[in-house]
Amino acid sequence: MFTGIVEIIGVVSELNPQSEDGGTNLTISNASGILDDCHLGDSISVNGTCLTVTAFDKSTFQVGVAPETLRRTNLGSLKQGSHVNLERAVSASTRMGGHFVQGHVDTVGIILKIEPDGNALTFRFQPREKSVLRYVVEKGYVTLDGASLTVTKVDDGEGWWEVMLIAYTQDKVVTASKKQGEEVNVEVDQIGKYVEKAVEGYFSNGSGGEPAILQKMVERIRIGTQALLTVLRLFSTPFEGFYRKYAIAVAQWTAGPHYFDAWCYDDGPRDDLGVGL
Repeated sequence: MFTGIVEIIGVVSELNPQSEDGGTNLTISNASGILDDCHLGDSISVNGTCLTVTAFDKSTFQVGVAPETLRRTNLGSLKQGSHVNLERAVSASTRMGGHFVQGHVDTVGIILKIEPDGNALTFRFQPREKSVLRYVVEKGYVTLDGASLTVTKVDDGEGWWEVMLIAYTQDKVVTASKKQGEEVNVEVDQIGKYVEKAVEGYFSNGSGGEPAILQKMVERIRIGTQALLTVLRLFSTPFEGFYRKYAIAVAQWTAGPHYFDAWCYDDGPRDDLGVGL
């Protein structure tokens, strides 16, 4: 797990394709700032992708990139000399300056527009997988190439969101040097996914039918409405007409027309409890 606070920018010094499985070995240099406590098997976020260290020395390290990772991320477009955001996995003493980042990229986003705003830059992104948009909310978090950033604007209809890079951040992340049309790795806030699944499970009866919790709610409303109509039939008040009309309107909305099969009496239509309409 990571925080989305980029520690240093590394440089891709070597790419070695592996024909057996279609993956790639990456060697990244200029990384001495994060290797002083490194061990084989450690996780390092490379442009927001959690990768395992397979070899390292004082200033370089090597990671393997699986075919699935190449398909889902922008790592397949890296070349010798490309710059990448780097962050070590969190430790017990790490300050949580960003948000919980897993390093599991959801999709890539295309830069639609870059606009200066004073000394800041506003970037507009459109995701390749449109389904991730439901997890992107204004003032929420999104991870772009491993950097935790705040969403400043979202347009679900047109399918984009915006973030702003202040002057300080521009010097710390690779996104600031990218141009319109280039891609970034996108990881949405995982908390939104967990909440969505929990809510779906709570409201679902597991059979694809009417949500069980809604069935219970409707049944309780029906029982309550029947009791209310019975009380109104037994007691007369100065506001009897108003209460009856209100109760019947609620009952018609909740219980449905099958319950209120009205017929006419001499003094006007009544419901099946005998309450005047």
